[in-house]
Amino acid sequence: MIAAADLRACAATLRTGSRSFALASLFLPRRVRAPATALYAFCRAADDAIDLSDDQAASLDTLRVRLDAIYAGNPDDAVDRAFAAVVADFALPYALPNALLEGFSWDVETRRYEDLPALIGYAMRVAGTVGVMMALLMGTRDAAMVSAACDLGCAMQLTNIARDVGEDARAGRLYLPLSWLRAEGIDPDIWLAAPQFTPGLGRVVARLLDEAGRLYTRAEPGIARLPARCRPAIRAARLLYDGIGEAVARAGHDSVSARAVVPAGRKFTLLAGGFGGRSGLLLAPTEASDFLVGAVWPASSAPPAMAPWRKVDDKIGWVVELFARLNERDRVHAISEPSAIDHAAEA
Repeated sequence: MIAAADLRACAATLRTGSRSFALASLFLPRRVRAPATALYAFCRAADDAIDLSDDQAASLDTLRVRLDAIYAGNPDDAVDRAFAAVVADFALPYALPNALLEGFSWDVETRRYEDLPALIGYAMRVAGTVGVMMALLMGTRDAAMVSAACDLGCAMQLTNIARDVGEDARAGRLYLPLSWLRAEGIDPDIWLAAPQFTPGLGRVVARLLDEAGRLYTRAEPGIARLPARCRPAIRAARLLYDGIGEAVARAGHDSVSARAVVPAGRKFTLLAGGFGGRSGLLLAPTEASDFLVGAVWPASSAPPAMAPWRKVDDKIGWVVELFARLNERDRVHAISEPSAIDHAAEA
């Protein structure tokens, strides 16, 4: 359980750095809101530890030490203590926050991404991981649901990238797919040296937002299947980020000259939409999210729920494995526990 003082420290961390989360979290049930606050505070603190550091490589090494201490049960500060409690309470696999740090390491390297699949790989690490951990806090471990959480986190990250093109460029960072830029006649190195908006760049940003929209659509059936009291918050977060994309589009996809902002009135309109939504067919995990979906299954105390895309023979194998486990458990219990006949004989 998270200590009250540690939770207050987490909330303070988020008040300035994660306003969209702070708004959406108001819709979460209390049992989820506190651990979600601790999770996002750790992610925010880790992100700031890299972005605000004069020695990013050393800061990344420190983050890895902090993560190891969290999983060893020896956290060092309020945010880490709160996150350690979440790790323990919800059995978060180490592979998830470790993948987040891997994504941060790509930022430290100022890695660029040749094409969309490479960029998606980055987005899965820095945002898909957070989506998966949030799903676990809400009691969801089914593979299809975890995959939808990956898609939602990834879509949000692509939206952020589309919004922050100019800001990132002025900091020496470029996340847009290099092949897309070249297709528009834009040399990535020359453009990064003097970033300016052009119609070709606008088309690249529009393509990225289209991809984000596709992932939002993939994620929607997963949101519809969340516990009823969790749906409004997650859908509100999805709509808030989608609103950021709309603001970029209204600016002619120019996210170099100015950073798109969603007005407060529009935010509250979007939040109100969190109580709507639609269902649909859950889709199979993408290859990009396989490593995150696979990280969750071993952490579950029961076999993963059968997903709708599985072949019939896969389902048969799952059932056979389940019954084999149950039979083994019964056999062990029969050996280790006295039978009713034994009890009667002793009497």
